[in-house]
Amino acid sequence: MLEFIRRTAPRCRRVATVCSGAFLGAAAGLFDGRRVTTHWARARQLAEDHPGVTVDADPIYIRDGKYWSSAGVSAGIDLSLALVQEDLGVDVAQTVARWLVMFLHRPGGQTQFASPVWVPRAERSTIRAVQSLVEAAPGGDHRLPALAAAAAMSVRHFTRVFTAEVGEAPSRFVERTRLEAARRELEETADTLDVVATRCGLGSAESLRRVFQRHLGVPPDAYRRRFRAAPRERTSA
Repeated sequence: MLEFIRRTAPRCRRVATVCSGAFLGAAAGLFDGRRVTTHWARARQLAEDHPGVTVDADPIYIRDGKYWSSAGVSAGIDLSLALVQEDLGVDVAQTVARWLVMFLHRPGGQTQFASPVWVPRAERSTIRAVQSLVEAAPGGDHRLPALAAAAAMSVRHFTRVFTAEVGEAPSRFVERTRLEAARRELEETADTLDVVATRCGLGSAESLRRVFQRHLGVPPDAYRRRFRAAPRERTSA
């Protein structure tokens, strides 16, 4: 398979991979020095297996020269629409997208679909306790002095120890924990953005929007429309 790819790719006008197919392109040497994407759950492995490849886990698809790559399997349809647009123009591509009942350009990247990144648990019990404190009440007072006091450390020492143990600064851990709490609220409740933001410690609807745009690339109201679970129908006794 790899020999066929190496032999055929130079003669092709375009080469595209879908989802984990990026591993074949990388193993065949097509992506050395290039930027590619793959499914968010496999992106780290692809980067580790092929350090000469620049792996970007967020885009739905990427074009680097004549080489194209897409995220998950369904993202292969997004990539195909881009190829149709390149060959036949936006009007034809838009018509195809309408027949498929999908966006011509899907809003946001694949980060919005990814499961929360697992955060390492600290070895020190005091730091683990702080992690649990934040996760149990995302909307609480988790400013740095309060967290340091909970760990019975100075702010400077706490910041250094927490970052070394967890792999990220306390402020980033708090923001990501609040973001995940807000995601669940938007998926499971019909509460307003202001109520969700307050409950999760993000202050206001505007702050919630900024956090969602920064981390997920979509506004929270669009995220809710896409991912909110349908309310269960009541059944009569």
